[in-house]
Amino acid sequence: MDLRRMTREFLMGESRTPSLASYLQAISEVLQTITPRSQTDRRRVEMATSSLREVRRYTRRMQERVNVLEEQVKILEESKG
Repeated sequence: MDLRRMTREFLMGESRTPSLASYLQAISEVLQTITPRSQTDRRRVEMATSSLREVRRYTRRMQERVNVLEEQVKILEESKG
């Protein structure tokens, strides 16, 4: 553990980029704060919210699949070595 590097990243803002979940949460919060002024705007916000839900489902499935594949790779590497 390199404390100097961690401190520098923290102070200089050089930390990792936000995760996909962070981006999705930010979009969700923005959609919740929008106050539609017409029926068309309301429908657009509803559609965006619905699409966001679907994206979350797909990302959850994709992450589960990645976890399974990583486990399989780990098992294969252990069996080789």
